[in-house]
Amino acid sequence: MRAVLMAGGSGTRLRPLTCDLPKPMVPILNRPIAEHIINLLKRHHITEVVATLHYLPDVLRDYFQDGSDFGVQMTYAVEEDQPLGTAGCVKNIAELLDETFLVISGDSITDFDLTAAIEFHKQKKSKATLILTRVPNPIEFGVVISDEENRIRRFLEKPSTSEIFSDTVNTGTYILEPEVLEYLPSNIECDFSKDLFPLLLEKDEPMYGYVAEGYWCDVGHLDAYREAQYDGLEHKVKLDFAYKERSTGLWVGQNTYIDPTAQIEAPAVIGDNCRIGARVQIEAGTVIGDNVTIGADANLKRPIVWNGAIIGDEAHLSACVISRGTRVDRRAHVLEAAVVGSLSTVGEEAQISPGVRVWPSKKIESGAILNINLIWGNTAQRNLFGQRGVQGLANIDITPEFAVKLGAAYGSTLKPGSKVTVSRDQRNISRMVTRSLIAGLMSVGIDIQNLDATAIPIARTVIPTMSVAGGIHVRVHPDRPDYILIEFMDTKGINISKSKEKKIEGAYFKEDMRRSQIHEVGDVSYPSQVIDRYCTAFEKLLNIDTIRNSRAKVVIDYVYAVSGAVLPQMLDNFGADAVVLNASLNKNAMSTSDREGLITQLGHVVEALKANFGVQVSANGEQMILVDESGIPIRGEMLTALMVDLILTSNPRGTVVVPVHASSAVEQIARRHDGKVIRTKANPTALMEACQTNSSVVLGGSGDTGFIIPQLHPGFDGMFCIAKLIEMLTIQERSLASVRSELPRVIHKTYTVRCPWTVKGALMRYLVETHPAQNLELIDGVKICQPYDDSWVLVLPDASEPLVHLYVNSNDRDWVDDSLRQYRTRVQAFVEKQEEQIPVEV
Repeated sequence: MRAVLMAGGSGTRLRPLTCDLPKPMVPILNRPIAEHIINLLKRHHITEVVATLHYLPDVLRDYFQDGSDFGVQMTYAVEEDQPLGTAGCVKNIAELLDETFLVISGDSITDFDLTAAIEFHKQKKSKATLILTRVPNPIEFGVVISDEENRIRRFLEKPSTSEIFSDTVNTGTYILEPEVLEYLPSNIECDFSKDLFPLLLEKDEPMYGYVAEGYWCDVGHLDAYREAQYDGLEHKVKLDFAYKERSTGLWVGQNTYIDPTAQIEAPAVIGDNCRIGARVQIEAGTVIGDNVTIGADANLKRPIVWNGAIIGDEAHLSACVISRGTRVDRRAHVLEAAVVGSLSTVGEEAQISPGVRVWPSKKIESGAILNINLIWGNTAQRNLFGQRGVQGLANIDITPEFAVKLGAAYGSTLKPGSKVTVSRDQRNISRMVTRSLIAGLMSVGIDIQNLDATAIPIARTVIPTMSVAGGIHVRVHPDRPDYILIEFMDTKGINISKSKEKKIEGAYFKEDMRRSQIHEVGDVSYPSQVIDRYCTAFEKLLNIDTIRNSRAKVVIDYVYAVSGAVLPQMLDNFGADAVVLNASLNKNAMSTSDREGLITQLGHVVEALKANFGVQVSANGEQMILVDESGIPIRGEMLTALMVDLILTSNPRGTVVVPVHASSAVEQIARRHDGKVIRTKANPTALMEACQTNSSVVLGGSGDTGFIIPQLHPGFDGMFCIAKLIEMLTIQERSLASVRSELPRVIHKTYTVRCPWTVKGALMRYLVETHPAQNLELIDGVKICQPYDDSWVLVLPDASEPLVHLYVNSNDRDWVDDSLRQYRTRVQAFVEKQEEQIPVEV
């Protein structure tokens, strides 16, 4: 007799175990389910097996090959184009089935007496015999009713609770005569239970049910998968073990070393070539695959550990599944019913909470607490906040589910009944994330002041006037059109402090969030006159008569963003001649190359119209790039210097705030005007805070971040800067080209070097220890200054990537080139040396 092994399933409900493995190849007691089925067939003298394959067919085919190593003869039928269903795939090999044959599912563990079932089939002269079993809860299976002679009279595939009429279910194992396949169409998807068996009933063909005694488990979901392992260990099902029984209930493979101080409770399985470290505790029910290393003092409470895994010292695994090649580092915890997909890494002291699933090839950072499934993206971080708010890939890292939880975590750090503003750019993705954040906030009793699609400078301006506890702004990231950026603001409109970020992270990762009763759920309101409040504050800080009399012509490119809805009407009120480009709202984010094309277009328009200057407003109203009257762009360090020069000309002896890496042209300009320079860490929050804590500050920021006029509001505002530029150029009777020509000639170059996270701290220490203390500034990173002039080198670790940035600044071009070459070589050599010293586990 031949058997047909149906091995085509992808095991969707066993994700993430079956992402890179077909369901029949999932191991039970370190042997694939399909191998246990073949061993069962052999026990009943069935040695010709045809396997029908669809999902990842080569995995099963490469394992069994011709079957000779397993005592059977294997042939394969692959469904190339589309799955044909349980019956369709058998119909597809009808020419191989010229006598009574058995069909058995490739995803169940059983020890049924197949010989008795076949004998029953022959005695009844049945055309189709279904092997049945009785189960306590038949909802997941096909229910069958047969008469007193065991002839099947009725069955129902996966009934609802109200439809259950028997506890006898279809196990997916059938004994069939070849002629029943004639009822099936060729090359069309069809199913035994839904198509063939109802048709045989209708045709009154003899179809019987054999109620088998013994064990049967449909390994259809993760709970059943673990249960089958435990049942096998406890001999509830007859299975062949892959290893010798070293002592009662303890099966150990060849070339496995177990430290004498390890404590192992039976029953347990430990595979070939394993290393079990000192004082390891292994509780009964544990299954360990081949080539597994268990570090000292690890505690294993009934986990299932697949081949090639590395478990670190003092790790704690509890009734979980650790897939092939996964690494669980020192003191990490993987808790009950959690599943970690193959080739993943769980960092030191990280925790994967009960029931959480991690898809293959993911990395859980050290110290992270993972409470949600990790499917997309690559990393679960211990920190939500980066250098600037919460950011991640749109609809991959920043999903609706994530945003709801983030909103609830933020709201839980505020008093119930507090009010929070929520604003966004006009993109659909931002609307989706914002609505999810609102739902999370409302769930913990926070009231929402919804500013809707609003330029972020407007949100920062009105927050201090609204008696709110803070605000959230959601937008497409200014530098990454595939990223979402979520910024949290305090009562002044400044990005929240690190301590507040930590409180939100604590609530998020510990899931320490309150839940409001129905009458306490937050409300949403839509405040009016928001733009009017901004315009009023805007006008108070400008000399409107100067702008009206300037007769300035300015070309403004709004890059299809929300700020375009505000600024045109304001400039029109001021009497400025503003030519508007790309002001319509576009829901699609612009790429960097698209924005560069628009800058070129802007330059041509400025030249053609003989305008005073052009400006491209970006980052939802925060940032800008200027174009002078000749069409030449002014950005980056040159833009920083130009704005500092204009503002200090208008405000002598004023103070400007710039990031640590800004060009020394800023200091040279300040000296001309008896001004002062404050340098801050290279993050927006530090710039905002410094502008607010020093009353003499007249300008903050840089060409890369945007500019702050602290008298207006604490954030960056490209819209106000345009009006201020018209005013300053008019009063000073200058053009952008003339201002640019008078700027100091400073050489400022940058270079980025790859640097693993684990090396960054050692690199900074090395630089501090190898330079005289009097030459160092440690505002952010390590700045090595030259005495008596403005030459310096800054080595600045990236806040969110495994990189360090080198900035070299001087009036001397040769010194810049030599220093950049020297420090680039020096940093790269140090990184390579440190990486060689990091132990690699094999």
